[in-house]
Amino acid sequence: MSDFKNIYFVGIGGIGMSALARHFKALGYNVAGYDRTPTKLTNEIESEGISITFDDNVESVQPIFRDKEQTKVVFTPAIPADNNILTFFRNGGFDVVKRSAMLGQLTSQADAICIAGTHGKTTTSTLVAHILRQSEFGCSAFLGGISNNYGTNYWSNTNSNFVVTEADEYDRSFLTLHPYISLITAMDADHLDVYGTKDEVVKAFKQYASQTTVGGSLVCKLGLPISEQDIDEDVELFTYSATDTKADFYAFGIHLSADRYHFSISTPFGIVRDVMLGLPGRHNVENAVAAVALAMLAGANEDDVRTALRTFTGNRRRFQYHIEEKNFVLIDDYAHHPAEISTMLTSVREMYDKRKITVVFQPHLYTRTRDFAPEFAKALSLADRILLLDIYPARELPIEGVNSQMLANLMPNADVQLTTKQTLIADILQRPLDVLVMMGAGNIDAMVPEVEKELRQVIDKQ
Repeated sequence: MSDFKNIYFVGIGGIGMSALARHFKALGYNVAGYDRTPTKLTNEIESEGISITFDDNVESVQPIFRDKEQTKVVFTPAIPADNNILTFFRNGGFDVVKRSAMLGQLTSQADAICIAGTHGKTTTSTLVAHILRQSEFGCSAFLGGISNNYGTNYWSNTNSNFVVTEADEYDRSFLTLHPYISLITAMDADHLDVYGTKDEVVKAFKQYASQTTVGGSLVCKLGLPISEQDIDEDVELFTYSATDTKADFYAFGIHLSADRYHFSISTPFGIVRDVMLGLPGRHNVENAVAAVALAMLAGANEDDVRTALRTFTGNRRRFQYHIEEKNFVLIDDYAHHPAEISTMLTSVREMYDKRKITVVFQPHLYTRTRDFAPEFAKALSLADRILLLDIYPARELPIEGVNSQMLANLMPNADVQLTTKQTLIADILQRPLDVLVMMGAGNIDAMVPEVEKELRQVIDKQ
């Protein structure tokens, strides 16, 4: 990297890309980038002195970044191949690399703690980083979400050799990583536009597991098809579970008090007793067990764990409360896969068992909606009322017959309604306010502030 003075990020508004951009800015490089639309995250990056253009025009790229001898280009596969700026760099002889390759390069000289899996990566990786940051060991972190505790998805600690990062399975990105301590949370079918079949998904995760470095450790959720045959003989294999006592790490004595979970954790190093998790949701008990496993394998002790779990406040858009009043609750969540939706709504139901739960869902990707339509319908039906926004296309073109109405048709007995950004608030207010969950991985989060504002006005008038 010493040969370059400038780093240009094509797709800089992505959560993983923005962490890398912050890293190189902190190192003193000239950093700039392109993204399609402004967001809260791009606004934050710009406020840190990073220039961003939202115009896919080569002329919008500052002249210093058009010097191929001094500029390295990082891109995300979420950017279309025909993007004008990316095409300019590729055709112009620039050094152009994928985000995953850059992350792999950055972590190759560190003791990388990598969190993989089709669900739970962001919460678990942020909690691992939080525990280590509170301990004597410290860590650097490249996170897949904005930490509520620290207001960022990146930090550096030059006194620690630990680097915590998510290992993203999309586009097989995680195969650039060689973790010292690794976690696999789930291996459900997803990204079938990339993998084709679940068998290919499993095969990729097995390859990722095999890349755990000699002398390191791999932690898997109990029951996943990963065995000692899939890893080097000098890599230790551990299992974890929310409650299954057959696992090496598990929780027991779980009880809910004041909307937060209290429990103890059994580990090979002893029992961590009487912890309280600062983040709501029963599914986060399992994420906490996984995070504790990684942190303790890195050297964290019982006191580090107990303190960090109590003070952990999660990530932006992961079971994030926007309104938490006695008579009305508004929660925003990133869930976008049927398994995630089911887990999230089950947790909400446990906490608000006698309340009416409305979910506003924005499907993410035409292919995912097509591939898992029945599973989406089943998961969404856990709510009392369902409002469906149009599919967020991201990198995809429409597929004929694949739309939100298709999902609604699969829920003939549910209270389901199609809605739009323009009519959403009016549609929400057709019924008395109770518990509202806004959910999805597209741009639904941009609608949350306006919804919150309008609903608070209604609450104030009641």
